[in-house]
Amino acid sequence: MASPDFSHLYTTLAQQGQARPGLHRWLARLPEQLSRALSPQRHPEFHGWWQRIEQLPQLSTAEYDLNQDALYAGAGQTAAGPLSDAEKKRITGLLDNLHPWRKGPFLLHDTKIDTEWRSDWKWQRVAPHLSDLRGRLILDVGGGSGYHAWRMAGAGAALTLCIDPSPRYFAQFEAVKKLLGPQLCEQVYHLPLGIEDVPEQLEAFDSVFSMGVLYHRRSPIDHLLDLKACLRSGGELVLETLVVEGGAQQVLLPQDRYAAMRNVWFLPSVAALSLWLERAGFADVRCVDLNRTTTEEQRSTDWMRFQSLADFLDPEDPSRTREGYPAPLRAVMIARKP
Repeated sequence: MASPDFSHLYTTLAQQGQARPGLHRWLARLPEQLSRALSPQRHPEFHGWWQRIEQLPQLSTAEYDLNQDALYAGAGQTAAGPLSDAEKKRITGLLDNLHPWRKGPFLLHDTKIDTEWRSDWKWQRVAPHLSDLRGRLILDVGGGSGYHAWRMAGAGAALTLCIDPSPRYFAQFEAVKKLLGPQLCEQVYHLPLGIEDVPEQLEAFDSVFSMGVLYHRRSPIDHLLDLKACLRSGGELVLETLVVEGGAQQVLLPQDRYAAMRNVWFLPSVAALSLWLERAGFADVRCVDLNRTTTEEQRSTDWMRFQSLADFLDPEDPSRTREGYPAPLRAVMIARKP
């Protein structure tokens, strides 16, 4: 079995590292990190997922659009000519074998991947408040299978690097990338790594996104400090997380689970989160969106056939989780590294 090829990424980081030395430091340790992250001993299931990706057609050209709500790839051409109906059907089957698909949606050569999350809705809430992404180097922390990373590239980012430790998400990203065609091979990358794998005081990125991550961290202030360390001076943090209503001292610490999730630790109020960001050294902190998650935005589909938000709310009172906590409320915070 062939292995994932990171050579384009290494070349890109070496080039960018001339002006951003932190990237050179990361590049020195990155091959060993990636070898460990995808080792058969650690993730034996990855072999099967990678086989599916290798069976996808090798495209010579394809149309693509990163600015559609459902990221689009079509009119694919192989060396033998346009994709046949049989090949398109095979694509659907191979992609389904990478189930569950949580972040999207995608429309790839007639295959509509209706993901659990309408991630396009979140992007519509976030995008109007961002600094101009054109020419920026961006780090998307905990970006799942990379839907938002592609949208950042569509907005003009020079380099978008998505990190998420799940090898399944990495496989899904690579499948999408292959079907988008060869034109994007040096613009968007995914690494099956976590924020803890990023070298300290990297100070390399113009924008850092952390969406849907903070409430999973046992030490949220440390996470904010880690994000700040990835940014260049003047860089922008985009933070999206679960919050609760209340004043500056209001923080919810679930006793066991929150909306059936075990790994939820701290849900601050917007005022408390603003204070956390300021204590972490950020400036110009502001909340640009506050939105109650609905069962239309997060739900079970044919591409994510497990339980979803509707199953985690109180059936008698959907304003509460089934544990009795306030139903998911999400805030988008933007801040600047001085």
